[in-house]
Amino acid sequence: MGRWRSPFFADMIRSIRACKTAAEERAVVRKECAAIRAAINENDQDYRHRNLAKLMFIHMLGYPTHFGQMECLKSIASAGFPEKRIGYLGLMLLLDERQEVLMLVTNSLKQDLNHTNQYIVGLALCALGNICSAEMARDLAPEVERLLQFRDPNIRKKAALCSIRIIKKVPDLAENFINPAAALLKEKHHGVLITGIQLVTDICKVSTEALEFFRKPKCLDGLVKTLRDVVNSPYAPEYDIAGITDPFLHIRLLKLLHVLGQGDADASDCMNDILAQVATKTESNKNAGNAILYECVETIMSIEDNGGLRVLAINILGRFLSNRDNNIRYVALNMLMKAITVDAQAVQRHRATILECVKDLDASIRKRALELVYLLVNESNVKPLTKELIDYLEISDQEFKGDLTAKICSMVEKFSPDKIWYIDQMLKVLSEAGNFVKDEVWHALIVVISNASDLHGYTVRALYRAVQTSIEQESLVRVAIWCIGEYGDMLVNNVGVLNIEDPITVTESDAVDVVEIAIKHHSSDITTKAMAMVALLKLSSRFPSCSERIRDIIVQNKGSLVLELQQRSIEFNSIVEKHQNIRSTLVERMPVLDEATFSGRRAGSLPATVSTSSGTSLNLPNGVAKPAAAPLVDLLDLSSDDAPVPSSSGNDFLQDLLGVDVSPASVQPGTSQAPKAGTDVLLDLLSIGSPPVQNNSTPSDILSSSQDNKSSVAILDGLSPAPSGGAASMIDLLDGFVPNSPKPEDNGPAYPSIVAFESSSLILTFNFSKPPGNPQTTLIQATFTNLSPNVYTDFVFQAAVPKFLQLHLDPASGNTLPASGNGSITQTLRVTNSQHGKKPLVMRTRIAYKLNNRDVLEEGQINNFPRDL
Repeated sequence: MGRWRSPFFADMIRSIRACKTAAEERAVVRKECAAIRAAINENDQDYRHRNLAKLMFIHMLGYPTHFGQMECLKSIASAGFPEKRIGYLGLMLLLDERQEVLMLVTNSLKQDLNHTNQYIVGLALCALGNICSAEMARDLAPEVERLLQFRDPNIRKKAALCSIRIIKKVPDLAENFINPAAALLKEKHHGVLITGIQLVTDICKVSTEALEFFRKPKCLDGLVKTLRDVVNSPYAPEYDIAGITDPFLHIRLLKLLHVLGQGDADASDCMNDILAQVATKTESNKNAGNAILYECVETIMSIEDNGGLRVLAINILGRFLSNRDNNIRYVALNMLMKAITVDAQAVQRHRATILECVKDLDASIRKRALELVYLLVNESNVKPLTKELIDYLEISDQEFKGDLTAKICSMVEKFSPDKIWYIDQMLKVLSEAGNFVKDEVWHALIVVISNASDLHGYTVRALYRAVQTSIEQESLVRVAIWCIGEYGDMLVNNVGVLNIEDPITVTESDAVDVVEIAIKHHSSDITTKAMAMVALLKLSSRFPSCSERIRDIIVQNKGSLVLELQQRSIEFNSIVEKHQNIRSTLVERMPVLDEATFSGRRAGSLPATVSTSSGTSLNLPNGVAKPAAAPLVDLLDLSSDDAPVPSSSGNDFLQDLLGVDVSPASVQPGTSQAPKAGTDVLLDLLSIGSPPVQNNSTPSDILSSSQDNKSSVAILDGLSPAPSGGAASMIDLLDGFVPNSPKPEDNGPAYPSIVAFESSSLILTFNFSKPPGNPQTTLIQATFTNLSPNVYTDFVFQAAVPKFLQLHLDPASGNTLPASGNGSITQTLRVTNSQHGKKPLVMRTRIAYKLNNRDVLEEGQINNFPRDL
């Protein structure tokens, strides 16, 4: 029985196409590959070309064909053209430049590049242009360079394409091709001319010497003349496309002029006239003409400055925006985004057309046009542009509202001429697309509202109207209930009515209705409901007649499955029922939020807020003068694992840790209580016992519920004024005061006192005790004594500990330290050591005070704590 052989290539293709399953196909391929291997082993020259054709087809199907690589080399080494043709085709398909076997074909290529048959030369050039490696490029570059001057134009064209491959593989060889490439620019044959222009372009990109050579007037004038001849050439059937003579040559010439003119004023001047001619004479009603115009615009925008040409180019892009083809509009928008950095005024003339593109049906065009509109906004046009975009926001697709609202909010925030316009536009955006607005946007709106004291009444009334029809917009509801909670009395009493407002009558019950709807609405999330409960607590004090109704609404969440709402309900109910005496103080208006600080934090670039230079005072953005003090980041190394966690007493505590200024300041309008020195930090946080003060906290500090301090703070129940003098008792906000800190004699074993800090005029002494049954906690009684003859005022003590320690400071007994040891200031510290028995206590301290109205700062580190603390 003889060996099986498939005699015809077509038979194999028919067999493979007849396969019903992949397994059948694999079986046929395996059978064919076995036959081909047998033929290779027998050195069957009669069927070599047929076997190579089969291998190429099998390779294209994705099956391995490496065993046939040597057959390609044998075919290439054959004398006849048909064998060489199939061999070179197999070489290009079955091998690539990474194959080591390719080195074996270099000699054959060299021989074929010098062959007398130009068709064999063409085969070698084609193969070299496709699979040339760096080593082959160095070996065969002289032959290719010689062929650039071959008599046949097809060989010159292939040699130029092969030269491009060689230059990309070995840029150092570019200089060898400069003169032959320059000669190709004088070609009359368009195919050779196009490849020559492309070769020159690639040479200029890798060789500075070549770039300067082709920028010379002799070469540049020739290119300009060639382009002018093509632009003005009569009808030529062999090169005509849609009535335009050889648009491919147009575009290649323009690309080369782009490279030559960029960064060179003289070269740019030489090509200005021809670029203007191309821009004005090329027809724009055909796709080929638009391609030429686009390339012309790109060249104009890239070469050196010529104002008139650039205006012409931007006007062409403006016409593109009116084209029905989506691709043309998209590339025009892309180019205008680059052009706006060069000539914004010229782009502004097409603003109306660009705005129409924002409403396009194509999503990619809408998005790109919106980005361009955002770049066009400035102080003079922000109002009409914003109006157009907000009007479109009402009818825009849901998937586009997110991008659109983000851009509108950014425009309004960046270029707002006044606060009332800013508030109006933001309310429109929130009313139309509040669910698409990011949290930082409505946070920023609240910051602006809190700073616009003369617009509080106007804003709360506008929000009340808006929320009546847009209850589904979550962000709008949040801002509305925040403002109603803060300024509900202004809403009811029509405070600060402006001439532009329509009259409105709102009762206390109406205001409560809005908050009740928000807390009960099915779409409201936890944040909205939590804010609504805070607003109800505040309204219970502002609207005494609705206090009982508000309490009923709050109580409804006592059984909520959401812990946050359940806790707020229980605690707020306790405040409404049992603490009427302090409720008004507790729910006073929020302090004014500093806009500059908030904006800096949003941008991640908040400047330093303290200075270490003594004798100076720092003016904060909201106008509160704060004594200069060294920042805690200078005092502590916060980057290490043992970096101390700062804690402080006095009014600088929150300023240093939270960015909130609670230093004594003028009382805000609408409040009557004066600041109290030495107020407990927890009371400051809850606005108890101190008036609202200006601060730098972000809305997240004020709007969100912090759960970090629940171990030490609960909401008030049975609260009475904190005792004056001595350490203030720790407050349990559900069941009144916890007993005062236990006396040392009740706290277990006694520990020796230490002098924690001592200078020429100041002594700090620590006395230690421990609560029974809690060895990890240490109570420290700090005593400060002034030995100098001068009184120290504005006395503040701050301390910091590593991460494994937790530190709590009770308020100091005073802020004035008598002179000559005639008195002292005491303060209680509570330290919990999570590494008790493994790591000792360590603490860094900072003491600030004023001596004769001069700021003094003293720092130190305490390492001499008893080991068993």
